[in-house]
Amino acid sequence: MANRIVDVVLLERSFSNGARTEILLPPPRYPSMPRFPQVPSSSDVNAAEISKVTFEVIGMKCAACAGSIEKAVKRLPGIVDATVVVIEQKAHVVYHPAFVQEHTICESIQDAGFEATIIPDVKNETSMTVCRLRLKGMTCTSCSGSIESALKKVQGVKRATVALATEEAEIHHDPKVVTYVQLIKIIDDIGFEAELISAGEERNKVHLKVEGVHSQEAVKLIEASLQALPGVTAVAIDSSAERFTVSYNPDLTGPRCFMDIIEQSSPLPNLFKASLHVERGEGGPDRTMEINRYRKLFLWSTVFTVPVFLLSMVFMYIPGIKQWLDTKVIKMLSIGALLRWLLSTPVQFVIGWRFYVGAYKALRHGSANMDVLVVLGTNAAYFYSLYTIIRATTSNTFKGTDFFETSAMLISFILLGKYLEVLAKGKTSEAITKLMHLAPDMATLLNLDSNGNVLSEREISTQLIQRNDIVRVGPGSKLPMDGLVVWGESHVNESMITGEAKPVLKKLGDKVVGGTMNEYGALHVQATHVGSETALSQIVRLVEAAQMAKAPVEKLADRISKYFVPMVVAIAFLTWLAWYSAGRGRLYPESWIPSSMDAFELALQFGISVLVIACPCALGLATPTAVMVATGKGAAQGVLIKGGHALESAHKVTCVIFDKTGTLTVGEPVVISTKLLKNMPLQKFFNTIAAAEIYSEHPVAKAICQYAKSLHGNMQMDTSLQLEVKDFQAVAGQGVQAIVAGQKVMVGNSKLMAESGINIPEDVVDHLEEIEEMARTSVLAAIDGEVAGIIAISDPLKKEAGAVISILKEMGIRSIMITGDNWGTANAIAREANIETVIAEAQPKVKAEKVNELQMSGQIVAMVGDGINDSPALVAADVGLAIGVGTDVAIEAADIVLMKSNLEDVITAIDLSRKTFSRIRLNYVWALGYNILGIPIAAGVLFPFTHFRLPPWVAGAAMAASSVSVVCSSLLLKNYKRPKKLDHISKEL
Repeated sequence: MANRIVDVVLLERSFSNGARTEILLPPPRYPSMPRFPQVPSSSDVNAAEISKVTFEVIGMKCAACAGSIEKAVKRLPGIVDATVVVIEQKAHVVYHPAFVQEHTICESIQDAGFEATIIPDVKNETSMTVCRLRLKGMTCTSCSGSIESALKKVQGVKRATVALATEEAEIHHDPKVVTYVQLIKIIDDIGFEAELISAGEERNKVHLKVEGVHSQEAVKLIEASLQALPGVTAVAIDSSAERFTVSYNPDLTGPRCFMDIIEQSSPLPNLFKASLHVERGEGGPDRTMEINRYRKLFLWSTVFTVPVFLLSMVFMYIPGIKQWLDTKVIKMLSIGALLRWLLSTPVQFVIGWRFYVGAYKALRHGSANMDVLVVLGTNAAYFYSLYTIIRATTSNTFKGTDFFETSAMLISFILLGKYLEVLAKGKTSEAITKLMHLAPDMATLLNLDSNGNVLSEREISTQLIQRNDIVRVGPGSKLPMDGLVVWGESHVNESMITGEAKPVLKKLGDKVVGGTMNEYGALHVQATHVGSETALSQIVRLVEAAQMAKAPVEKLADRISKYFVPMVVAIAFLTWLAWYSAGRGRLYPESWIPSSMDAFELALQFGISVLVIACPCALGLATPTAVMVATGKGAAQGVLIKGGHALESAHKVTCVIFDKTGTLTVGEPVVISTKLLKNMPLQKFFNTIAAAEIYSEHPVAKAICQYAKSLHGNMQMDTSLQLEVKDFQAVAGQGVQAIVAGQKVMVGNSKLMAESGINIPEDVVDHLEEIEEMARTSVLAAIDGEVAGIIAISDPLKKEAGAVISILKEMGIRSIMITGDNWGTANAIAREANIETVIAEAQPKVKAEKVNELQMSGQIVAMVGDGINDSPALVAADVGLAIGVGTDVAIEAADIVLMKSNLEDVITAIDLSRKTFSRIRLNYVWALGYNILGIPIAAGVLFPFTHFRLPPWVAGAAMAASSVSVVCSSLLLKNYKRPKKLDHISKEL
């Protein structure tokens, strides 16, 4: 059941006559604490250094306890992340040791009212950071595997993942042991190019490139000027003194201030010029250069290969030209053979040089890839042909056939295949590229006076927007960052972020998301999240991480690829040996041998065909290309899938567990009716129970507090009321209790009352049953041990819920509802939604236990919740789906994040995963089937029966086509459309 922060607080007022009162007001906006304190710049301080520590926490009873601990810890400077697990009674904290110490974190937990001790065995003694690298030169899974293996052997590297499809590496390493510069050098030594995308914790950090700095004094001047700024926590300078890395508090300063200060610090006008430094690998893979390179290589190869083809396959059958080509130049060397040799040599050694380089790099490190097969096959054809040339020039009787057209046409067809493959791979990442370019490049920054009047405006780069800046967004313009509307009213199209096509009205105080389109009126927006903090950046980062993660099924392809090339080389050699031995032993008729060949040449043709038809690339691309397209397509529809593992699990789901509040229901409960059992004013009753509920995060508490506010309207509350709150306690799954103005107040369900020894009269029980039969939640309020009132709260079912449950049933998926609400309300909601299995009055721990119970019975379980107190169940489930999270995409507990609060997206997520894995299976069937069928045909298995022989150049073309076909097969997922039944639901609603 969802927990939400209550948006009212109690404010205590003192008056001159000594009276005090508490009234309901919106919560105060506490200023954010600095992420990092000011520290001296020193080589001993590493701002990117990250450590982890785990605490045992005693005293937690519910999600509210966990939330209070997380808030206390996260307000400390230098905290990267904090996760509190109530069931385990543990708190996991990731922090920067340069800015905060473990004992400080421990004290903050103790100050929150809990006992905390460090768990020594779990404490991470090493500092870990993450660097991302862009890689170039990989051709197949053997390449990515060799890089991954080499990185994992490096001391200080904890984990390394290399993705062939995205051409990226993500490395978790200890910067004290090995730096990202050393990692790049290691990859370069292996034979591949690497460029830095990011290193360390990049949030609240900016890299500046400064021109005009020619002395150490100038460097110190800039460093001192930056460190003096409020909000700057650390300044690091690279060895060349051209790049300054500044860590800062975004609430106080930002990149624009740094650039202005640097330029103003210049001793001479315009001497120092500052700009944002962009790493070469940032911004996604730029395939333009690679596409142009392959196109150029292919076009040059055709210049030489087409004449070779004509000389070998066409001109030899044209009278006159044939006689001229057969004219001998030196002894038995003909003009035709000489021309074929001269034309094919540049193709083999100049245009095809990249294959030699790739094969050398692979073999040098004990692996074999596609380049090895290409080099072996083309070299066999070329050097045997060269042998015939040499023999012809030294003999008056030698007659032999050259295969120069084989080597030249092989290289040309493979280059064509690589060109088409790179084009297709570029389209698989189109979705993330579009996401990255949703935000505009420029924004209009406003300068306002104290009254909010516009004094001036100027155009600045979107990257230079700082928190709390006011930006003007005109009609038809995209919002450059996340923020709050401070002036104006307009409709905003958020379809590019949430997938919701209908424009949403935005007015004063509403939140807006960067990358969305302002359609009609002008808006003034105050920036709240900029740079890497925006929802768009988080979505991009989540999709990138999804595309980096490997699906379990992909490991099969990696294992096959490891032994694939050596196995193919062995099969090719055995093929040549078998045919050559059979020919020498006259085990087949001489009529089988073409007139232009002998037994050795026929065997060589079969061996070369086996070498070049085998393709490990298709296996390596089968899964990652499909995952890339699927995650991009899902993101475009507001379904964020965290990688291949989530996709693979989702397509197997047999049971879906739904939370009730905020998932099946709208999630905005309201007070419908109240029955008082004591003679007291209604306002006083609600003032009392609202004071107890104010500290609860439950949606029901929010409804009670909102109703209490509404009873007063514009009038102030009775100042004679003394509503001092003490000893507040939230009881998970039952309610809350506190001492309010000296009275013991308990607000919750009948279970809370029963366990507290409070008698519930029979007429009250009857009234509770009536409320629950109407699908309403009943809340009992007890004051000083007696039930004082009954509140009926309604949270209506979402309109699409019943239809979604019916579709799941048609898909063979069982639906279960689990809630902490009472049985009566739960059963009523379940009947309305057509759900047969219901679990009510369940605490968060029970939800996770139920998930485990279903898994033990053989079910593949998906849990759908809002990601707050459902997190234990979301983590325990095979697939966790967080629904209704709006722009908050940083939910670690879920495997799939649904941007819209719409149950239809549960169907979309499962259906997309099924379609994706059907496509992956088809890709593997094609890739494996192609090799299983192609290699025997190339080896000549059909030749004795049909006299059909696969020429090497045709085999090479087929090999190139296999990779292209697999990528194109994955690209068909771009045409994915959600089930038509969902469209019918939308029309009906």
